[in-house]
Amino acid sequence: MSYINDLLFGVYPYIAGAVFLIASWIRYDREQYTWRAGSSQMLNSKGFRRASNLFHVGVLFIFFGHLVGLLTPHAVYEPFISSGNKQLVAIISGGAAGIACWVGAFLLLKRRLGDPRVRATSSKADIFILVLLFVQVTLGLLTIPFALNHLDGSVMLLLAGWAQGLVTFQADAADYLIDVGFIYKAHIFVGLTMFIVFPFTRMVHIWSVPVKYFARSYQIVRQR
Repeated sequence: MSYINDLLFGVYPYIAGAVFLIASWIRYDREQYTWRAGSSQMLNSKGFRRASNLFHVGVLFIFFGHLVGLLTPHAVYEPFISSGNKQLVAIISGGAAGIACWVGAFLLLKRRLGDPRVRATSSKADIFILVLLFVQVTLGLLTIPFALNHLDGSVMLLLAGWAQGLVTFQADAADYLIDVGFIYKAHIFVGLTMFIVFPFTRMVHIWSVPVKYFARSYQIVRQR
């Protein structure tokens, strides 16, 4: 079990990070005109804005919340807030954002699968990444009941120790997760998998933000 833990949470994160960066770079270099959001709003705009706003606002809050929460060293915030109170803030704010994101993802998935016109223009990758996002948000929300059972912040510190260990290239970073519950490990694993599939889906448009998107060369449609 220790070997599997090291493989999944000590080696796999670096594989995911390498694929995420290198494949994104190659795709931008070789296939710039596949680098787009691929919005289907023109096909059917009913309910799209509400679903999209809920999803994007929720997912952005969750992403930056995880980024700051996991990568901020304990010594930085300890003088101002205890680990337990920090975890409680994360549960409340992250739970609200998670619910918004979950509802948005559900509505977008329902629309993509249920609307004939949208479904006809959807690739397998479009559907797959939306399902994966929905599963990931669901797993994140499922961690909340477990987190309420240890409000001292102990598990949060283990998760933060793992993340900080990875970015500082500590060989034993995976050891932080050995005794962490399965629901947390599943949430982390799916999250890492999303980094692997990211460069091969429409999610690459996130990189553009969207400055570089408008600076591309003209696309030649027809030559005389």
